[in-house]
Amino acid sequence: MRSLFGLLLTVLLLAPVQARPLMDIVDVQGVRENQLVGYGLVVGLDGTGDKSQVRFTSQSVVNMLKQFGVQLDDRIDPKLKNVAAVAVHATVPPLASPGQTVNVTVSSIGDAKSLRGGTLLMTPLHGVDGEVYAVAQGNLVVGGITAEGRNGSSVTINTPTVGLIPSGGILEADIPSTFTELPDIVLNLRQPSFKTARNIERSVNHLFGPDVARAQDHAKVLVQAPMDPRQRVTFMSMLEELEVEVGRQRPRVVFNSRTGTVVIGQEVRVQRAAVSHGNLTVTITERQQVSQPNAFGGGDTTVIQDSQIDISQGSANMFVWPEGTSLDEIVRAVNSLGAAPTDLMAILQALDEAGALDAELVVI
Repeated sequence: MRSLFGLLLTVLLLAPVQARPLMDIVDVQGVRENQLVGYGLVVGLDGTGDKSQVRFTSQSVVNMLKQFGVQLDDRIDPKLKNVAAVAVHATVPPLASPGQTVNVTVSSIGDAKSLRGGTLLMTPLHGVDGEVYAVAQGNLVVGGITAEGRNGSSVTINTPTVGLIPSGGILEADIPSTFTELPDIVLNLRQPSFKTARNIERSVNHLFGPDVARAQDHAKVLVQAPMDPRQRVTFMSMLEELEVEVGRQRPRVVFNSRTGTVVIGQEVRVQRAAVSHGNLTVTITERQQVSQPNAFGGGDTTVIQDSQIDISQGSANMFVWPEGTSLDEIVRAVNSLGAAPTDLMAILQALDEAGALDAELVVI
């Protein structure tokens, strides 16, 4: 029996660490998405556009008409119900070229009730440097809808003031990138680790030769690459096929304080600790009573407040978590207490303060 246990332990210790593709753990500097934004007008709405008090919508329409040769008196304020001022934004894929199309999202910035059935007029999209890199135009696809009755009652499904134009943006200029200009390719680790950076350097040098890759720190590795575009593409394709052993990452416990969601990583462990968690409930009941004077007392009838306060403390059993308790045991123990997600957050935070939680707490 002992020999079998020793054999299994030896196999587990000698088992190779699972390797992952290089491009799954790094980002290549210069190969990134770029965001564009613009201001435009959506026309053709069925009376659901901006109201007259939204001044910038009327000013935008007047300026647009002047560009088309329609002269209007500056004192004229066109009352438009079929036009809405919108913000337009799009995300450009890495190394995109002029002529390619991108999806465009259109969002109302005024008080329009719905963009359903509207058409976005030609809108320039600017980058962070202020230059125009794309133009957007087209019919909106709106997933939301709203209905309103004459008495003021209304029903709204989803968000009718946001729409999408599939392939509604056309790139007009190249977005600058340092990928083809620098002699070195910079690999940024998504999860910084000295061991992972060292393994990347060793794997790349084993494939291409010594000193091709140089680990700068725990989050960046520099790789010498050919300057010829065709050779660089071939070089990158070889890097994509490379597999690297990843260093150990500290497990995480993520709290979403807005929704009460708790996500616990698989490798979370707890050191030996005793835990007790109870609830303190305070109930305040307000009642109004009427005090009337006697028939011949000559007093006034008054309303008095009657407040009743009740404090109850729920019973909490103390239980002990042994050394190296796993995630499944933690969840079962907390569920046995009938604890809510907020109670679980409080327990894990207390364990972290006590130094008994082998994980990183992240609050979003």
